[in-house]
Amino acid sequence: MERSASASTRQKFCERGLTWIKPSFLWMMYRCGWGAKEGQETVLAVEISRDGFDWALRNACLSGYARGVHADRATWQRQLKRAPARVQWDPERDLHQRPLPYRSLQLGLSGEAAQRYADEWTVAIRDVTPLAHEIHALVRSGDLGSANRLLPQEHPYPVEGASLAHLQG
Repeated sequence: MERSASASTRQKFCERGLTWIKPSFLWMMYRCGWGAKEGQETVLAVEISRDGFDWALRNACLSGYARGVHADRATWQRQLKRAPARVQWDPERDLHQRPLPYRSLQLGLSGEAAQRYADEWTVAIRDVTPLAHEIHALVRSGDLGSANRLLPQEHPYPVEGASLAHLQG
């Protein structure tokens, strides 16, 4: 679906608290149970602009206090309350949903960030539920090679210098 979300859809994004962006396909499959968890039966791939994602990262706060990143807990709490976006780092997952020794970023949007996500940043939305089910069936049958070949291409996100130092917990 190209960028044609209705006003009511955009409003739902902004009213429901945090809207989470999960850039990792396998982490999303872990979260939604390959599109089988109740209330999570539809898996959407939402493409957003690089400018929008960068804005969200620049304006984000870590979802948890990190010594050395924040001056103290009170400062972190003030930043978190004001930030339109928050970042948490969760273990990446493999095809069997087991944690890997590195983490993937999860980006929560609220307020201004959620509004911009719905109105400005979204480039395309695709239903990838059939792909999730197909890959899961291959994993269940033991055909990990075929499952791996179907995974969406993912690459490390390039950042400049210390521009994201405030998000490294």
